[in-house]
Amino acid sequence: MMSVLINVLGLLLITGIVWWFWLAGRKSPLQHYQESLVIQVKDGVYEPDRIEVPAGREITLSFQREDASPCAEYVVFSDLEISKQLPLNHITEVQLPKLEKREYPFTCQMKMYRGILVAS
Repeated sequence: MMSVLINVLGLLLITGIVWWFWLAGRKSPLQHYQESLVIQVKDGVYEPDRIEVPAGREITLSFQREDASPCAEYVVFSDLEISKQLPLNHITEVQLPKLEKREYPFTCQMKMYRGILVAS
């Protein structure tokens, strides 16, 4: 009886983790790109995680990693084939090429932290 209870609780925990990191629709407002915008990497999220950037112009994004989790160590723009290591408690600049009008996801290497660049 006790092993059944433990297995059910384990399955509920796994379901909760999957929902939180991959299925939960985060509805944060679209933040407009500014030269001084710093994307915080902490508490399992990018803040802001939805950023509108100008299309057709090279841009630089600044990331400040405050989360010691190994998952937060890299930011990956897979569509652009760009990956950058984020040292803990430092601001790291990531140079992006001219972007076409569309959405570009960015994640950690394990895809738990997620964000979207909206080039318009």
